[in-house]
Amino acid sequence: MPATRFCLIRHGETDWNREHRLQGHLDIPLNQRGLQQAEQLAAALGRQQLQFSVLHVSELTRARQTASAISQQLGLALHTHAELKERHYGAFQGRTFDEARTHIPHVYRLHQERDLHFDLQGGESLIVFQQRIMHCMQQLAAQHAGEQILVVSHGGVLEMVHRCASGQGLAGPRDFPIPNAALNWITHEDGCWQIEKWADQSHLEHSLDEL
Repeated sequence: MPATRFCLIRHGETDWNREHRLQGHLDIPLNQRGLQQAEQLAAALGRQQLQFSVLHVSELTRARQTASAISQQLGLALHTHAELKERHYGAFQGRTFDEARTHIPHVYRLHQERDLHFDLQGGESLIVFQQRIMHCMQQLAAQHAGEQILVVSHGGVLEMVHRCASGQGLAGPRDFPIPNAALNWITHEDGCWQIEKWADQSHLEHSLDEL
């Protein structure tokens, strides 16, 4: 099967990103900086005259707002997917890590221990989350074999893809950046994922990484 080339993009900045507050499935919009990042991103893709066959997007507002600017610039329709949403953070959603440590210390402890099967009290475990994301990515790779496609999603989603492509696994803490509105290039060929270029922010004035 011919290679599928992905350009993966994390949505632009939100106020909750600035506060280091976990959003998960909560539908938080972009802030003014995030909207500017989306416009810068779309303009950069237009200048580079890259050819994409399709634009796949998480159904959450912050991803759709980011993708909207790209859609208008490149003339691509938005194809939204529930499967590309951020991890459901259960009891952590709407809290910072400091708040979680104070108010739900038992949940915080299990999270810090990186129990791969712990669902954060009603959310998704790391294993279930990665299975959801990689199943969706495999489907997109097969559906668009030999094509170059855009995917606009979330930091946690990109983390799962990077860990799979790099063979890093889920047990250790993240040691690579996932900036808002950066370009991340990966390919899928013969059942294997490969990272080409990660966290390209050259089109942005500055960017804010997330926990």
